[in-house]
Amino acid sequence: MTQLQFNLDLDVLKDSIMNSNIDTVIKSAIVLVLNEFMEKERDEYLNVAAYERSAERRDYRNGYYERELIMSIGKLTLKVPRTRSGEFSTKVFEKYARCDQALVISMLEMVVNGVSTRKVTNIVKQLCGEHVSKSFVSSLTSKLDPVINDWANRPLNTTYYPYVFVDAMYIKVREHHSVVSKAVYIATAITEDNKREILGLSVDHVESFESWSRFLQQLKARGLQSPKLIISDAHQGLQKAIHREFIGTSWQRCNVHFKRNIMDKLPKKDSTEIRTMIKRVFEAITIDDIRKFKDELMEQFCDHSKYEKALEIFEEGFEDTIQYMNFPERIRKHIRSTNSLERLNQEVRRRETVLRIFPNTQSAFRLVGAVLMEYQETKYNNRKSL
Repeated sequence: MTQLQFNLDLDVLKDSIMNSNIDTVIKSAIVLVLNEFMEKERDEYLNVAAYERSAERRDYRNGYYERELIMSIGKLTLKVPRTRSGEFSTKVFEKYARCDQALVISMLEMVVNGVSTRKVTNIVKQLCGEHVSKSFVSSLTSKLDPVINDWANRPLNTTYYPYVFVDAMYIKVREHHSVVSKAVYIATAITEDNKREILGLSVDHVESFESWSRFLQQLKARGLQSPKLIISDAHQGLQKAIHREFIGTSWQRCNVHFKRNIMDKLPKKDSTEIRTMIKRVFEAITIDDIRKFKDELMEQFCDHSKYEKALEIFEEGFEDTIQYMNFPERIRKHIRSTNSLERLNQEVRRRETVLRIFPNTQSAFRLVGAVLMEYQETKYNNRKSL
């Protein structure tokens, strides 16, 4: 790394100390350091010092221009050196940047954690004493786009994922001067090493066979191999898409959703016994016991008309809901429902609720992607295997 040595005009700094408060002293010191640093940067770029003649000169000095830089101590006005060709740029801040990177990262972190742009501007005002517009905060979040896009499109062919979970949640997005509902598709998985991983996301129209097919095709295009089991709710378009895109893969209907669907059809009164027997079915340890308990339940209550609708659902979805029993016992409790994905959706929802309505689809993809990336790095990557 190149090291620049320079001298400061201490008379200017002494004047600040004698005639100003401590905040002004700190600002003056930082301005002096940064201005002198940029001056030496220009000398190094030109290969000559001021008033020096040399055949190795690259360019010529062309004065200065003022540039405001917002830092955690407030707004600083710097004298940025220029060259005649205009090719020189300082490393003090990125070209066209008006905030130091620490402040930029802090604002991005606030946005990712669900703090509205209006609140971010108020926080920056309190910390720095300077106002930044909502549009400025929004423009900063676009810095996340290439990072999130790279993560969301990373190859999936380097790891085999035997168990894949898919689900969708709904958000509000402004589109053509109106507010519409959009679906956020999220896929997670368990690896052969029993580690959880978030595979990807997509923002599309409401759930349908076509939209689910597009999402699954995206995962396949990135290298996802046919898993042994896909776990999801019973959305018909999703089921159809799974069967078409992953031929030979078993489908596990979410056990929790399934039991809830059955219980909702039972009368609230005089149904304690059948509710207990339904729980008994899914608490069985072996697949033989599950089938046995199921047959006993059907035989005992099949003639009760008040249970007819509940038993129809139970009979129709039973086989799809016990597919997890075909896998090792140690993994069964992790693959019989989409509970893990539901918890992830809640984390996204906690951040999204603050915004309420996204200005466009890209901003929705950006925030949800940033939340998922953070969750992968802070939660899943730090957990031991299941």
